[in-house]
Amino acid sequence: MLEDLKGLRALVTGSSTGIGAAVAKAYAANGMRVVVHYKSSEAEANAVAAEIRAAGGEAHALQADVADSKQAVALVDKAADKLGGLDVLVNNAGALVKRTPIAEIEDEFFDSVVDLNVRSVVMASKAALPYLKKSGSRASVINLSSIAARNGGGPGSSLYASSKAFVLNLTRGMAKEFVPFGIRVNGVSPGVIMTPFHERYSTAEQVEAMRKTVPMERVGTPQDNVGVFLFLASPAMSGYITGQTIEVNGGQYMV
Repeated sequence: MLEDLKGLRALVTGSSTGIGAAVAKAYAANGMRVVVHYKSSEAEANAVAAEIRAAGGEAHALQADVADSKQAVALVDKAADKLGGLDVLVNNAGALVKRTPIAEIEDEFFDSVVDLNVRSVVMASKAALPYLKKSGSRASVINLSSIAARNGGGPGSSLYASSKAFVLNLTRGMAKEFVPFGIRVNGVSPGVIMTPFHERYSTAEQVEAMRKTVPMERVGTPQDNVGVFLFLASPAMSGYITGQTIEVNGGQYMV
């Protein structure tokens, strides 16, 4: 239990399943008050929130399509209203959308990938800034990147990988802009993590091929990422860390 997390108010976007759900549960288990966000997985989000409440925590499930700027801003405002403010924003929502080679990319597909993986991070962070300023040194933003940002991604995922590279650099720039207010901004870059993401976009053969490139000889789980998110949300543990992105990939990529 990280005592300094008790009472902190967090919005975790895309937290109905996968890494986001694991993070929301871990935050609540450490005494944080949490908003669970979803786009279409209402039943799953409600189940996450119900599990948190059953364990004695506080959780609220809110719906929004964060690829839409107005909805992203409204989500942040609603979350802050539910929690009475905001101390931690986790920009976790994102998706590959579908595997599409560069030769087949059309404007509509381009917009769908960039709006979800890039625009949502920018606009949610912008909307959260006034609330985070009030929290000062207790405040932080944690952006989700990907190992794809480092290696260009797998077949048909160049645009997704590039959007995550954008997030990687945005994290550095945002850290510089937010540091005068005492707000830390860091990132998490997962490797091959078995979540609905790979269940939706990768074949068993593709996952096995990726597993063989991991020195730890296994793919990761959502739970493997939880410790990093707890660490980065804790002022006591990471109070002198900003502008960094931590790789969680079993050694598949080493800086």
